[in-house]
Amino acid sequence: MHLLVALDDSKPGWAALDFACTKHPDDELTVVHAIDPTDSSYGEVAHLGPDVLLERQQEAARELLAEAEDRAADHGCVLETETIIGQPSDAIVDYAAANDVDRIIVGSHGRTGFSRVLLGSVAEQTARQAPVPVTIVR
Repeated sequence: MHLLVALDDSKPGWAALDFACTKHPDDELTVVHAIDPTDSSYGEVAHLGPDVLLERQQEAARELLAEAEDRAADHGCVLETETIIGQPSDAIVDYAAANDVDRIIVGSHGRTGFSRVLLGSVAEQTARQAPVPVTIVR
């Protein structure tokens, strides 16, 4: 079975990776990190420019995915890593559809009510759009 783990640098994101490594150690694991080029804070695009911002996001993604490989090795797992570009839930779903993924594993902060409406939920959007089953880990 080919599992796709969507990873961001959050506690639920790391929980999703740990879940995949402990519950599916013999399956094919691919860990992706989505970079949303439209997501900047404090005017970074205006200050740095879009190319420099994307470069910084890609460097942060490389570091995150290297840490994921180290953590997986601690569990005895081997995984592939990939940085994808786009709005996270769309990019995750597109990657899954294009790469014969059998299941997506994603972390969730478990927000409810107004904060979920205001902030959105990548996990929820992914689950609604995915062509394969989605496991949401908290």
